[in-house]
Amino acid sequence: MKKRTFLKLSSALMTAPVFSPLASWASDDKLKNWAGNYTYSTDRLYQAKSLKQVQELVKKYDKLKVLGTRHCFNGIADSTHNLISLRQMDQVLGLDTKAHTVTIDANLSYGQLAPYLESKGFALHNLASLPHISVAGACATATHGSGVKNGNLSTAVSAMEIVTAAGEVRKLSRQKDGDMFRAAVVHLGALGVVTKVTLNVVPTFQMRQDVYENLPLDQLKNHFEAIASAGYSVSLFTDWQKKRINEVWIKRKIEKGVKLDAKPEFFGAKRATKNLHPIAELSAENCTEQLGVAGPWYERLPHFKMGFTPSSGKELQSEYFVPRKNAVEAILAVEHLRDHISPHLLISELRTIDADDLWMSPCYKQPSLAIHFTWKQDWASVKKALPMIEKALAPFTVRPHWGKLFTLSPSVLQSRYEKLPDFKKLVKEYDPKGKFRNAFLDSTIYG
Repeated sequence: MKKRTFLKLSSALMTAPVFSPLASWASDDKLKNWAGNYTYSTDRLYQAKSLKQVQELVKKYDKLKVLGTRHCFNGIADSTHNLISLRQMDQVLGLDTKAHTVTIDANLSYGQLAPYLESKGFALHNLASLPHISVAGACATATHGSGVKNGNLSTAVSAMEIVTAAGEVRKLSRQKDGDMFRAAVVHLGALGVVTKVTLNVVPTFQMRQDVYENLPLDQLKNHFEAIASAGYSVSLFTDWQKKRINEVWIKRKIEKGVKLDAKPEFFGAKRATKNLHPIAELSAENCTEQLGVAGPWYERLPHFKMGFTPSSGKELQSEYFVPRKNAVEAILAVEHLRDHISPHLLISELRTIDADDLWMSPCYKQPSLAIHFTWKQDWASVKKALPMIEKALAPFTVRPHWGKLFTLSPSVLQSRYEKLPDFKKLVKEYDPKGKFRNAFLDSTIYG
């Protein structure tokens, strides 16, 4: 977003009536997502500052979608009718130190929440590669970090408050609502407007981050589990060239009385002697501290600092999940496509995620490997590459990330989610007339 557009929006938020659309978006620059690749279909963006205002907006309009921090690369949050922003609903509402939970406004970002938790002696079990995303949006799309024992971010949800299409407030919890809760957490924006989220927290911890360069692909093939389990969170970055992994980022918890060091070599990879960016050509100033320097969990688990532009900025993203038992086969299947992929690629990242019980999560009932692609912003070329990747990964019942780019057919996608029929029944209950339906849901879930 251009600076003048941001200033216009800020001014509009301060002066516009509560239910007036923030139409300044339409004057010079259409409302776009963070990377600039997706233009939203309406400039009718309404601001809600409270639960009551959310209810009034939901009751007033027949078609409505929630627009969060705009970090999705497809139309999952788009609407041709009306958009609602909860950007001013971003407060910590309560910390229960006995239950180890924190309740927040859903639009709070992880970058805002994490320092608060740290100040109170608590932490989240994991974070995504960038802290700029909202808690509600990340949980709705099953966004994740890495770690063989770490579930995706939505697995931390223990309760949530949601406004249904009728404007009614429903509260769900893992403890009381069983299957309805497991269906609702990864909701894809189909059930309503999530206004509050309660997350499980853990005692705070310190971490160190060490990076290694040029891991031979044969070592990954022969020792995948040992490499992926080398830290609390491990990320592998590759451009798929030269039969190697470009960088291995190992994030380890610092335990009292346990000495941690970083050997000069890791399965044939050499320890980096300076901070690195996942994309070698870019400066590491945007990245979290490396070289084994100890720091709080929220300054090591993400790859990028809160105050900086994450990744490369102008990019496209795709990501595919396969069962971790098929990790090596899936990696090699993609590696065979290297000459088709690399010309259009900035970098790929390989991460592990533990299984969960959330119906629409790509990791439902399966420990997974996520194969992520950060592309150059050339959709015409990427659109040709994605079907090749999806075909190569088809034997492993591949599932795409809900908020990123894919071309998998709706029938194939739907067949990969055994609880989809039950999820659609819940959607019918919460939104009988399709108030929160949009083109993305019509295609992927109902197409």
